Amino acid sequence: MADERIKNIKKPTTFLEQIERLKSRNLIIDDVEKAIGILQRINYYRLSAYMLTYKIDDRFRDGVSIEDVHDLYEFDKTLRNLIMEVLETIEIAFRTHIAYLIAHKYDAIGYKDANNFKKQEYHVSMMQKLQEEIDRSDEIFVKHYQGVFPIWVVIELTSFGLLSKIYSNLKDEDQDEIAINNYGIKGEFIRTWTYSLAAFRNICAHYGRIYDRKITIRPKMFREDKKKGIKNDTVFAIILIIGKMLKNDDEWDRFAIRLSALIERYDKIDISRIGFPNNWEYILRNL
Repeated sequence: MADERIKNIKKPTTFLEQIERLKSRNLIIDDVEKAIGILQRINYYRLSAYMLTYKIDDRFRDGVSIEDVHDLYEFDKTLRNLIMEVLETIEIAFRTHIAYLIAHKYDAIGYKDANNFKKQEYHVSMMQKLQEEIDRSDEIFVKHYQGVFPIWVVIELTSFGLLSKIYSNLKDEDQDEIAINNYGIKGEFIRTWTYSLAAFRNICAHYGRIYDRKITIRPKMFREDKKKGIKNDTVFAIILIIGKMLKNDDEWDRFAIRLSALIERYDKIDISRIGFPNNWEYILRNL
């Protein structure tokens, strides 16, 4: 069986062979050297994910060029990087919010006590993951504390995913206190938002395609946003909740300006395929 699977693996192709294959499928390639340059920088298999948007069955729609595919790839990469920057700001702030609440309500090592959380089994998992991060960390501050880590230290070792899980296991009143004090929103929203953002960040961190992608970890949406036609399985929904969490931060204004410039630069790209409504700029300016 293994030998049969090996036989079925496609043989590698040269850049010229890849170009001929694309031409045979109706993709316009006028400048072969330029096309080779693109394929040298971007794996054919990776680029093919961006080709799907321009295909019907296995053929490209009439008039589509390799430059169109490359522009979509560049748009996707730049948008992904823009989002990653603001997610970093959200993650760092969220670490601070959790550490502050635990330290002041339960003391510096209150995170070690399962009674301060909702579910003991989740707390056990959290402590195991924290210990794993401590064991593999080479941060100077880890060596400084020599095994006794206050919450404001250990929180700096968490991933966004673990941070989201820690928040979800806080008592409901503690979730609400963080959410209302820092975002003016109930904890039930922030819980699903951080879960969605952590999952989305993971896609971005691995350079995954976000254009024309359905979001599987979906954030809870406000009723008024649903009425505007915003769907919670789109990239626009992710950007919307980022804006709601950052709306009082100057970084959100900078992000919105750069986002508008990006979309203007790649004006041929259909942003409705990532959930942008026609009045998207108005919505993001009036969060």
